[in-house]
Amino acid sequence: MKIGLTYDLRSEYLAMGYGEEETAEFDRDDTVLAVEKALIALGHATDRIGHARSLTKRLVAGDRWDLVFNIAEGLYGVGREAQVPAILDLYQVPYTFSDPMVLGLTLDKGMTKHVVRDCGFPTPDFAVLDDSANISQVAFDPPYFVKPLAEGTSKGINADSIIRIKDLLAPACRRLFAQFQQPVLVEQYLGGREFTIGLTGTGASAKVLGTLEVILLSGAEKGVYSYANKERCEELVQYRLARADEDPVIRKAETIALGIYRTLGCRDAGRLDVRCDEVGQPFFLEINPLAGIHPEHSDLPILCNHLQIPYVELIRRIIASAAERVNTISSKQIRKAQR
Repeated sequence: MKIGLTYDLRSEYLAMGYGEEETAEFDRDDTVLAVEKALIALGHATDRIGHARSLTKRLVAGDRWDLVFNIAEGLYGVGREAQVPAILDLYQVPYTFSDPMVLGLTLDKGMTKHVVRDCGFPTPDFAVLDDSANISQVAFDPPYFVKPLAEGTSKGINADSIIRIKDLLAPACRRLFAQFQQPVLVEQYLGGREFTIGLTGTGASAKVLGTLEVILLSGAEKGVYSYANKERCEELVQYRLARADEDPVIRKAETIALGIYRTLGCRDAGRLDVRCDEVGQPFFLEINPLAGIHPEHSDLPILCNHLQIPYVELIRRIIASAAERVNTISSKQIRKAQR
């Protein structure tokens, strides 16, 4: 296949004057190179497209691809991850990973938790506060955990995200609002084990790839998988492979993760974060249907490394899942045309 690559390159935005944290979700040059090499190794021809504006120029010029491998995060708005998929849908160009609805929903962590909770899955108590930081909307007691409503890569999350005194909640929320200019998600803080769970496939074919327990080492910010801990994960974080057949907590967490992944309609691959309370009950925190894919630094490939799944095999599974969906759509179109 001829596969286009859509992405937001961190080095390009840094060169334009954007800051380190602003560009934290964007891809490194070696991420794009790794994906490209894997696709070529699988026998595909690749074409680097770049960000959403480059994509629109190429489409208007008449360029098309059999499939687009999309890892573009977007820059502005709560629907930024949905921009490239929406453009590709407009031009009927198939692509990897989830559709605009899923990507728009899941970037809004509060709305995602509403859906997840209403569908019967466990998630900590929560409230969404705007710039007024009206804590009367928070109907549960501390400790709290606060973070921006629509950011990834643990942006805005640090040791101060854990609020143990109610009087400190409002000023913490106001600080986050001033920094990120968006509402703040307030959750009940859970002090138990934390896991990140990888998944692949789509619909009934979706399955759990495996689970990593996130263990913070000496020198790490305590009690939180923070932005600083992620940026220096090689020295501050231990990722321990946790197996469902050996640990009933993992088995329960993976059942929750797969149920949420399928319920939300995620496609091809993704990652879901779970944290336990003090008695070991796992709760959904958030899901990333457009998970980072750096071969050594991102959680999903780190999980694959622990499972001894080569990077090229991860890419193959993603492409195979997307191709199955595309072939199914094509078959339906052919049958419709024959009627």
